[in-house]
Amino acid sequence: MREIYIRPSWLVIMLILFTVIVFAFDYSAEPLKYEDTGQNNQIAPEEQAIDLTQFPNSEENQKCFKCHGQSKYSYENTEQGRMVNEQMYSELIISPNDFYLSNHRSFKCLDCHSEEYENFPHAGILRMEYQYTCMDCHEGDEIYEKYHFEDINSEYKKSVHAEKLSEEFTCWTCHNPHTYKINARTNENIRETIIYDNTICLDCHSNYRRFQVLTDRERPNLITSHGWLPNQELHIASVRCIECHTEKTSDSALVEHNVLPKEKAVRNCKECHSTNPRLLASLYQYEAQELRSHEGFFQGITTSDSMVIGANRNYLLNIISLLLFAGVIAGIAFHSVLRIIKK
Repeated sequence: MREIYIRPSWLVIMLILFTVIVFAFDYSAEPLKYEDTGQNNQIAPEEQAIDLTQFPNSEENQKCFKCHGQSKYSYENTEQGRMVNEQMYSELIISPNDFYLSNHRSFKCLDCHSEEYENFPHAGILRMEYQYTCMDCHEGDEIYEKYHFEDINSEYKKSVHAEKLSEEFTCWTCHNPHTYKINARTNENIRETIIYDNTICLDCHSNYRRFQVLTDRERPNLITSHGWLPNQELHIASVRCIECHTEKTSDSALVEHNVLPKEKAVRNCKECHSTNPRLLASLYQYEAQELRSHEGFFQGITTSDSMVIGANRNYLLNIISLLLFAGVIAGIAFHSVLRIIKK
């Protein structure tokens, strides 16, 4: 009788298992969980260990941060002849660490605020002082021409925010001048950019108190109003609000500011899930440009996180692929066990 050659089945099984594990880790399509990264104005004790003296004007700014950088402040009540501790209003707390990581870290507090703030207690009339906006400093400035402030301001004036809220809504309504920093152009982690930008929107649209400061109308329930959207949690975690709620008019800005009325928001899946998605013209624009310049068009598209049908991984297809691999492994394992038993 002809001798039957028995293959090392365990080796085959180990190789296939290794392949599946690598595939699963490399192409995992598990949805990103949304986390609220809104800055808590309470300053953590460990933050105090950072050396802030390396930053310009830090010594002079410390006069302000002595009170506004803490959850409480102390002063001498000359009428009663004693020291008093007071709690600082959360809206007035500014983390020195956040400030010195922001775009305006080289400024002195008194560059934008009246010098009268050096006196304590602050005069109530100072609350009425004019608050500078981006255009007061950056309009016509050649140094910052690449950021297209004029184009952004022009687009903003067309937005529903400018139309309905007028002077009540300024740059600082969304972008805190003490903590704002460029994100889309500098952050290589696209998911962090999504969370950062969406938090700006959610700080008002999911915060009753802030929403009521701007308008008396009832705050809409975001979950209900987006009920038509499939995989709502995945979309919120993977796409910025402005991708569907703004109109793309130029390539000069990475963030569009012409926020449209809700009736004009994008509801067509093909706008993003197509071979020419709007996400490549907005959210993934900067990343796509960088990848294309280094790796070429096709490689840049397939290695990015943009959702191009036929070019990128798909959550459902990933599951089906893993099930097929599991079935193959089970079949080979069953066949190998039978051959070993019958040896």
